[in-house]
Amino acid sequence: MERPQLYPNDNASSNTILIVDDDMINRKILGKIFSGYYKVEEAENGRVGIGRLMDGRSRFCAILLDVLMPEMTGIEVLRWMKERDLLEKIPVFLITSERSEDIVREAYQLGVMDVIQKPVISYVILRRVRSVIELFEARKHLSTVVEHQSVALLEQAEKIIQLNQGMIEALATAIEFRNEESGGHVQRICQITRILLEQTDFGDGLSRDEVENIALASILHDVGKITIPDSVLTKPGRLTPQEYEVMKSHTTKGVAILEHISQLQDSGIYDYAKDIARHHHERWDGRGYPDGLIGEQISPWTQVVSLADVYDALSCKRVYKAPYPRKQVREMICTGQCGQFNPHLLDSFFSVEDQLFALYQNLPEAQGL
Repeated sequence: MERPQLYPNDNASSNTILIVDDDMINRKILGKIFSGYYKVEEAENGRVGIGRLMDGRSRFCAILLDVLMPEMTGIEVLRWMKERDLLEKIPVFLITSERSEDIVREAYQLGVMDVIQKPVISYVILRRVRSVIELFEARKHLSTVVEHQSVALLEQAEKIIQLNQGMIEALATAIEFRNEESGGHVQRICQITRILLEQTDFGDGLSRDEVENIALASILHDVGKITIPDSVLTKPGRLTPQEYEVMKSHTTKGVAILEHISQLQDSGIYDYAKDIARHHHERWDGRGYPDGLIGEQISPWTQVVSLADVYDALSCKRVYKAPYPRKQVREMICTGQCGQFNPHLLDSFFSVEDQLFALYQNLPEAQGL
């Protein structure tokens, strides 16, 4: 009665044993032992064996390797496989009549799974080889499962990130529409922030993940405006001193709102978002609000968002003003007409302003550029 194969011949697992031995009788003996369980391929020396591997190593579940062979010895084959990290993928068994301690030591150091002395005992070698093959197959299966699960978890995490980002953008956009703005302001602030941090030396020292978190956090810079009365928020004329104080409170109230969004506190943007919401109206010379921070007391990312906010406000139509021409926008920022900025930041800004200006092409709210 034919014994069932341990591994069926499908694409999910390898089920071929490669026997590399210059002695044909030895190859036939080993082939007979394993042929009821696996497919068997033969090679008469190490060089031919390597050729079999190069033709397609994925079909082999184990290699039975002699030591002393013409053309290329078993140890040389092991060295070749070691250099290519193949010994971690295919278990190799040294089948030898050699009893040299140096050979056995080097074989184990290279990564051979076992050294089996000739003449072999059929049920012993069968058990030892099958056990290791099963172990490798189980490890391969587990690795595949873990890889698939990791991909699934990454996809799920990406969906959660996109959902969270969508919710943040929706909140910020709702505030914009209430402020009678176009809805594109927060997206442009996000883009400008990313460009300044990624493409100028002002973002040196920040990782890609940090830049992305800062860019996302910038979307929430005006979240506090949701608390400002319409009579102040959408007033077309100049604000009175009392109204201006109310408007200024959107910075501190924005922080209070963010502190009450528990889901946000576990994200990478939380600390950036609070800092930006509170301090994006601070100025380099200390004449900003609400804390009167001066110079480097203002975090680099908040400085960037502050300049992005001013650039966008000047470049676009607002309820209280028409868009300014590009030349005038550059001049107003350079001369500090909208508050002083870090000179280093200004150098970085003007180095990429052509790219930033492109964001405003064909925008109805920026027709004056």
